[in-house]
Amino acid sequence: MSLARRAGAECLGTSLLLAAVVGSGIMGERLAGGNVAIALLANSIATGGALAALIIAFGPRSGAHFNPVVTLALALRGEVAKREVAPYVFAQVVGGLLGVFAAHAMFELPVLQVGEKLRSGLAQWWSEIVATFGLVLVVLSCDRARSWAAPIAVGGYITAAYWFTASTSFANPAVTLARGFTTTFAGIRPDDVLPFALAQLLGAGFAVLADRALRPRT
Repeated sequence: MSLARRAGAECLGTSLLLAAVVGSGIMGERLAGGNVAIALLANSIATGGALAALIIAFGPRSGAHFNPVVTLALALRGEVAKREVAPYVFAQVVGGLLGVFAAHAMFELPVLQVGEKLRSGLAQWWSEIVATFGLVLVVLSCDRARSWAAPIAVGGYITAAYWFTASTSFANPAVTLARGFTTTFAGIRPDDVLPFALAQLLGAGFAVLADRALRPRT
């Protein structure tokens, strides 16, 4: 499959993922009657379920990264060609934005918005380091001999990380940037996007080092 088609698959898959993240946040908040815990529960279950399904659908097409730090981690391990990193990351960023716009349109909201939700501070940044470390380590641990396990492992981890991190586990620079363009439940202020992305890169770097140190030798 050509690089252009694989990048296109990454764009579409990331778009559907963000539509699920933002759309389920809107629906959850509308139906929860002010109960934030119920809204977060709906958001996390929908996101984890959608992510598992999208990995199954797009895994054979593009590898189903949907995340720049996953692409970078796999490139550092030699499983993705270095020349493919930039097209993949560009496709993921574009797809994320399109997914947010699609979610807004589904709920009759202004398509273009600027995030307003404050997500800043050491606890939030540390949460993103931990969340991204765990996610990338899980991805790197899903080998081809057990490819059936990847959707379960990744979807399950993200669902859980919504609840055990103070930041609700963005763990993805493309997702973080895209969520800077929504004022809804899943939003983030644009000013907070860069610190989140830096924390995510740091967490991913730690995961690559941990994978190298702990991977069984064959």
